[in-house]
Amino acid sequence: MSERDVRDALEATGVAVRAAGDEDEVAGVRPSWVALPESAEEIAAVMRVCAAHDLAAVATGGGTKLHWSAPPRRCDVLVDLCCLNRVVEHAAGDLVVRAQAGVTVEALARTLAEEGQELALDVPVPGSTVGGLLATGIAGPRRFRHGTARDLLIGVTVVLADGTIARSGGKVVKNVAGYDLGKLFTGSYGTLGIIADATFRLHPLPAARAWVTATVERPVTVTVEPYVYEGKTLETTSTDVAASLRAVIPAITESPLEPSAVEVDWPDVDGPCTVAVLVEGAAAAERAKTLCGLMGETAEVTEEPPPWWGRLPEPLLPDRPPAGAGSTGDGEILLEVRNIPYRLAGGFVGPFEAAREAGVRAAVRGSLAAQVLHVALPPGTEPGRVAAFTSRLRDHMETDGEGRVVVLAVPPETGRRLDRWGHIGALRLMHRVKERFDPDRRLSPGRFPGGI
Repeated sequence: MSERDVRDALEATGVAVRAAGDEDEVAGVRPSWVALPESAEEIAAVMRVCAAHDLAAVATGGGTKLHWSAPPRRCDVLVDLCCLNRVVEHAAGDLVVRAQAGVTVEALARTLAEEGQELALDVPVPGSTVGGLLATGIAGPRRFRHGTARDLLIGVTVVLADGTIARSGGKVVKNVAGYDLGKLFTGSYGTLGIIADATFRLHPLPAARAWVTATVERPVTVTVEPYVYEGKTLETTSTDVAASLRAVIPAITESPLEPSAVEVDWPDVDGPCTVAVLVEGAAAAERAKTLCGLMGETAEVTEEPPPWWGRLPEPLLPDRPPAGAGSTGDGEILLEVRNIPYRLAGGFVGPFEAAREAGVRAAVRGSLAAQVLHVALPPGTEPGRVAAFTSRLRDHMETDGEGRVVVLAVPPETGRRLDRWGHIGALRLMHRVKERFDPDRRLSPGRFPGGI
């Protein structure tokens, strides 16, 4: 079938279609066409054309994470959801909102704030959409208190590979029928279906917020008695920064002061580490002052977050930009470490130990409280060194199946040199789920573990 025939078939659906350009590349793979549907029904019409003509489709919203994950094995049609940008319903009395997939998280926040409510998520990539938030499963600092988008999702509308529109869940929190379908699609990178809209449980905007920030440059004394955590006694003093953090952070998270987030920022192992704690709600300022006693003499209370709060780590930049930067997130090299084993004596410095062994420099940011860290390497880092770093980081962090290291973003040449996902025990089950939802492998083929 000729390209003209394909375009004619797509345009016959009534959906706007244009030729793809360089800015539409998906992890370095350029599609032929971009379709811009305005409803779930129009997405379904596009997918029926794809099914009829064996076309592979990839969905996008804000385009902020198109360079994440593995490149698709095929990408004929990019389904751009930017026109699905309405907040369909906001039932303020029920603390529920339904928004289309192309609504940006910032726009949704402004709409909800008018009613004194919020979706209690901090998205670390500006410009992310509701669909992108769910497809990648990304979350920010307050995942420690409120969970991720997967936890706040109560309903979803998706379009399957054959054009079937499926709906799961409902408009009220107590209606959980089909809720597992929403969980299944969250974090699937569009390999099971295209999310058209989502319904979330909301929270009231807190009456007040306060941040406590402290710089950890030397051993600190924690003003609590030693206590047992996972069978081990944690001391209140230590001999290095990492050990200090291992004492401070559990003391904060297990205190009755109920912090909403506990974040760390360590841009270079040779420099200081910053710890920032968010407290929300009644008497936030007073609780924050009490937290200062747990965080050492450098702690201070502010009404505004530190400038790095809720953002991905910023690597030390080379003297000049890498060749070819621009098509894949300006050469972004980003990894995520999940389920960090607390019992590791050097658990937090694992990325730095791996970086030393591989001869690279790492910047680390994230939450030991929620057991999620992000690690960034400088753009232009030699592919072999990135692969060596990833392997050594897994050696440090993936202990007894607890920790997990995922490569979120690397340039295409680097991606060919490493395993992005590592060992996944449920891979056989994931293949069966893919076979059930997309037997012809038409949706984002190859973007998920095991070539799913």
